[in-house]
Amino acid sequence: MKKILSSRLSCGALRLVLTAAMIAVPAVGSAAEHVVSQKGKAFNVKTLKVKVGDAVKFVNEDPFSHNVFSLSAAKNFDLGTYPQGGAKSVTFDKPGTVEVECAIHPDMQMVVEVAK
Repeated sequence: MKKILSSRLSCGALRLVLTAAMIAVPAVGSAAEHVVSQKGKAFNVKTLKVKVGDAVKFVNEDPFSHNVFSLSAAKNFDLGTYPQGGAKSVTFDKPGTVEVECAIHPDMQMVVEVAK
């Protein structure tokens, strides 16, 4: 009987410690993934606000290819060409304003504001 009671107390204490640890771990600092769709030769948003460490996933919902890129000092990237249904991601690693375009469709433009 003592062994069973001791085992139950140990399991209860363990649950309490694990619950407290999960509550104590801050969600601050965890990166987020934002999704931007491309449809009708346009990004679904003109401006997107993210934090350093966040990623943006560009999803092609058009029946033709896109090529998302940026020459901005805050983030220079080229995701390459990808077809309908394709998706590519980029992580923003420093604060600043990032002008994003499609190399195939020059009227497709948006801005990503990256905050600390």
